[in-house]
Amino acid sequence: MTDRVFDIDLEQFDEAVLARRGPVLVDFWARWCPPCLAIAPVLEAAVAGHPGLALARVEVDAGENMKLAGRYRVRGFPTVILFRGGHELDRFSGARGAGFVQEFLARHLGGA
Repeated sequence: MTDRVFDIDLEQFDEAVLARRGPVLVDFWARWCPPCLAIAPVLEAAVAGHPGLALARVEVDAGENMKLAGRYRVRGFPTVILFRGGHELDRFSGARGAGFVQEFLARHLGGA
């Protein structure tokens, strides 16, 4: 993990995501979920291509983290939500390719 790609839990969420100045992708994932494992490197590469963007990974089966999934009405895994200024901008679910993720980010953040 780096300072822009990190694991968080329920207790850290508000500070790490909602209070963060720049945009944050939040990856709601589970260890038992093959699509979650497949999209992880795609998301990490996307973050590397967008200065200021962070990736916060929430393992939904760890501790109280399922409460976060409930708070944001996550229905399946992986679900990726883009936050900026403490507000949800958009989301997508399922394993997606690099092209889709880049287009998703460009739509909200502009080019890299």
